[in-house]
Amino acid sequence: MLLLGCIKEVSDYELVISLPNGLSGFVPVTQISDAYSKMLSKQVAQGELLEDLNTLSDMYSPGTLVRCIVTSVEKSADGRRSIKLSIDPKKVNKGLNASALTSGMLLSGFVSSVEDHGYLIDIGVSGTHAFLPRQKAQNYIKAVKRGPDLKIGQNLNCVIVEIKNEGRVVRLSIDRSEVAASLATERQNWTLSNLLPGLVVKARVQKVAPLGIKVSFLSSFTGIVDFMHMDPEKSMNYSPDQVMKACILSIHPTSKVVRLTLRQAFLHPGGSPNQLSNDRMGAVVEDSTVKAFYKQFGAVFELDDGTLAFARLKHLSKTRKSFKPGTFKTGSKHKCRIIDYSLMDEMCIVSLKYQIIEARFLQYQDIHTGDVVQGKVFALKPIGMQVKVTDGIKGLVPSMHLADVILKQPEKKYNIGDEVRCRVLECNPAGKKLILTLKKSLVQSKLPVLFNYEDAKPGLITHGFVVCAREFGCIVKFYNDVKGLVPKNELSSEPISCPDKVFHEGQVVKVMVLKCEPQQERLLLSFRLSSKPAPEDKKECIPKKKQQVKYQIGEMVDVKVLKKKDNGLEVSVLEDEGNVIASIPTVHLSDFIANCKLLWHCLQEGDVLPRVMCLSDKGEHIILSRKSAVISAVQEEQVVRSFSEIQPGMLLTGYVRNVMPFGVFVEFPFGVTGLAPKVSMSDKFVTDTKDHFVVGQTVIAKVMSIDEEKQRVLLNLKVSECSSGDSAAESFALLNQYFKEVKEIRNLLRRRAEPSTAQGLCELVPGKELQLVVQDVKEDGSALFSGSCVTGLTVTATRYHLGDKNIVPGDKTKALVLHVDALTSKVYVSLREELLKQ
Repeated sequence: MLLLGCIKEVSDYELVISLPNGLSGFVPVTQISDAYSKMLSKQVAQGELLEDLNTLSDMYSPGTLVRCIVTSVEKSADGRRSIKLSIDPKKVNKGLNASALTSGMLLSGFVSSVEDHGYLIDIGVSGTHAFLPRQKAQNYIKAVKRGPDLKIGQNLNCVIVEIKNEGRVVRLSIDRSEVAASLATERQNWTLSNLLPGLVVKARVQKVAPLGIKVSFLSSFTGIVDFMHMDPEKSMNYSPDQVMKACILSIHPTSKVVRLTLRQAFLHPGGSPNQLSNDRMGAVVEDSTVKAFYKQFGAVFELDDGTLAFARLKHLSKTRKSFKPGTFKTGSKHKCRIIDYSLMDEMCIVSLKYQIIEARFLQYQDIHTGDVVQGKVFALKPIGMQVKVTDGIKGLVPSMHLADVILKQPEKKYNIGDEVRCRVLECNPAGKKLILTLKKSLVQSKLPVLFNYEDAKPGLITHGFVVCAREFGCIVKFYNDVKGLVPKNELSSEPISCPDKVFHEGQVVKVMVLKCEPQQERLLLSFRLSSKPAPEDKKECIPKKKQQVKYQIGEMVDVKVLKKKDNGLEVSVLEDEGNVIASIPTVHLSDFIANCKLLWHCLQEGDVLPRVMCLSDKGEHIILSRKSAVISAVQEEQVVRSFSEIQPGMLLTGYVRNVMPFGVFVEFPFGVTGLAPKVSMSDKFVTDTKDHFVVGQTVIAKVMSIDEEKQRVLLNLKVSECSSGDSAAESFALLNQYFKEVKEIRNLLRRRAEPSTAQGLCELVPGKELQLVVQDVKEDGSALFSGSCVTGLTVTATRYHLGDKNIVPGDKTKALVLHVDALTSKVYVSLREELLKQ
């Protein structure tokens, strides 16, 4: 289908085109012209910029009328139709051949090359060479002010001045006055197969109807002027046989229906339709008057400033069912909002829907960096998640920003259609680019938003996220791509030798600005949030040992060990310079009970523990946890915040609060508790509950049932029931975490550099082969060993692990380390051949 369109927006890769009747389409960069596509291919092949290749914005500007052909109509995922167009003259002028060309014809062409005396123009007619002399282009070049020359790929309205050799050579003009005066006449022999949009004709009224006018033109053709394209000055004052100028808007390829417009802006080729002033877009009009109502299409309104506006049927009410045609009588008044402007109809497009009138955001220009917005998950892609904020506004949440931690399987947390609350990291209305974050710490942050270097005043404290951790320090990013450096000496009050082990990409951090040079875009930051007070301030300084600082459950903090107590560690929160005291119970040092006791044993006063989570904050008594499974559950939102959120079938990560003869009580973050009765505790038969669980043990529990009246939750702890699907991957992840902690314990022991015993323990790892001497064989069949590599340690092998060997004290033998208990300095080994061979 051929249409006359008007350029609405120009981007690097496409032109957005306004089409008649409020529609819009787009022209991809590859559908401009052959010459331009060849230059693009050449640039891609060479991999470097070509000097004479101009960008679309160098050649096109909004408001220019262009002839288009529809190449495809596609339906997008959200049900909207996308109209793909081409302005390539080979496609637009395909109905023309060399013999059909006559002087006075108005065609669209493209500059295909620049010569000494003029330009070669591609008019899309095979076998025809079109030439534009330089003098016929001068006044156009001066008027458009785009440099001293026309550019390859530039679209032009050309009038044929002269034809030679039966149409094989034509001379053109783009002189503005000649183009504006051009008129399609019978003498030019137009036919229905080559008729073009944009031609101005003399039309005679045949019939006047409420929805439009039927006209005849070029003696034998008939066409339709719909209600949106009558001249608003004359409106319904048309009478049969009246003759006036009209411009062809569209030609349907099969039905051959021709639509025309009588609006003044289109009656002089090369002209431009009226634009809407920027401040009117999005405006709410309290009293708009119905001028006409068309039950199949919508209604035309007169706005408060006298201009006309159109509302489609679906924008007249919230739903089809609630639509009442009777309320749109001529003269009735309604509240509406301007949601768009149709250049081709020179009309505002309005909506009467309450949710659109009240909407906070209507276009990208309404959104500002740092705004918190609601949206719906639209699509999950490898680069991140697409979120629909409104019908016309879509944003991207990059993979790093899907949660406070990096999500390996985002599809487990998010589903298409989920409502999400995001914060705007970056918004570029010109490029329709919207970058969002779902990191809870950023979305909920009450600190100032830093989105330009000018606002980065020394002393400012704000939230950012780590994009890189190296030996020199951390690079932290904020909003609008503002970034700064935290040098190594500003990472903590304690020296950190390997920042990449403590900080990770995507981690949300609280920082203080030390220095900023806006011109150079240089920003120096610190994680040490409070500078030492000046001497004159010291009198005012009162010790704030029990300062009331509220921490959110799930908030991550770095802490320093102050004191070791029987039941855990007393620590101070580094972010608040040690003014806030908290505690980490021994059972919360790790997901693994064996590691909990070891860590308590190895940690000393003054040690720094990074990334510990606030588990509960009751005034002065803050309890923290280092259980990585619990932290992940909170950060990936796999938690319930209240009893009302619990649903049967949910899998929740928690920890054993109490072990009773009848079952196990499990507590979850945010204080919700449940009971796993004896029958649902284990896949094995349970005689004594204490043989299966210990207080503090991390567990994954499945919700079986809920008693809302008694506020009781029944749980299932059977391993067979509590896997989310990939049980092998889950098991390996837990094992990996266990060995990571064992390595950490080994490093702590090594650093303590206690006597040779500790050094020996550090060197012994499961799987290591040792040379031992049998010391004693006990009555139960187990044996004790000694050796130079295990001085001061108790080395033992059970009867099973002696295999078939008959050993006596004094024998030398090879053995394999199975397990090292650092707390009791015991080493368990095996002499079995099948293990030693591996």
